[in-house]
Amino acid sequence: MPSPQKSVTGTSVEKNTRDAFGISILTAQHKAIRRLKRSAQTPSIHGNKFWGSSYLLMDFLHHNQPPQGAQIMELGSGFGLAGIHCAKAYGASVLAIDADPSVFPFLELQAQHNRVSIETRQQYFETITIAQLATVDLLIAADICFWDELAETVAALIDRACQAGVSRIVIADPERPPFFDMAEGVMQKHCGELFQWQVDEPRRARGCVLLVENA
Repeated sequence: MPSPQKSVTGTSVEKNTRDAFGISILTAQHKAIRRLKRSAQTPSIHGNKFWGSSYLLMDFLHHNQPPQGAQIMELGSGFGLAGIHCAKAYGASVLAIDADPSVFPFLELQAQHNRVSIETRQQYFETITIAQLATVDLLIAADICFWDELAETVAALIDRACQAGVSRIVIADPERPPFFDMAEGVMQKHCGELFQWQVDEPRRARGCVLLVENA
C-alpha cells in the first residue's frame, strides 16, 4: 500500500473554482453556487460544505485506483466530490446516496460543471439493502460517522456490503471517536485496515482511511 503523498492539483482557470484530483470544484463564491443558494433549500445534516475528508478519500483513491468502469456507491455524498472524481477519472458509474435530498442540486451542478453524470438517491443508511449493494464494486464515503449512533449504523451497513460481495470499501474520516468505534469492530470482523492519511492541497487535511477488501 503506498504512503500518503501530495495531492494532485492544478491551477484554476476560472474565477472561484478550485482544481483538485482531476476535477474542477465550484467554490461557495462562484456565481452559479450563489445563484443556486438563493433558489434551493439549504442542505442540513452537515451537508452544507466541503469536508476535508473528501480530499483524503480522493487522494487515497488516486493512489489505489478502482478499475475503469466500476460500479460505485458514495454514501453520505453531500456535494459528491469523490463520486464526481471517480466518474471523471475512472469512468465509473456512480450512485450518490444522502439522507438529505437538498444536497443533490449542488451535487448535480458540480457534476454538470465537470461534464459527468451522477445518479442520486435520497435514502438512509439503515434502509440500504443487500440487493442494492449486490451491484456495487466499490463503496466509498467521507466523514459519515459524525454522531455516536452512526458508528453502529455504518458497521451494520458494512456487514451487509460484505454479505453482498462488494469488493472494496473505503471510508475516510478526520478521526472522530464514533469512526474509531465503528472501525474497531469492522477490522475485527472483516479484516479491515486503517491508514493514517494527509494532504496539503487544495487544503490541508489529515485523518484516517478505513479499507475493507472483501475477498
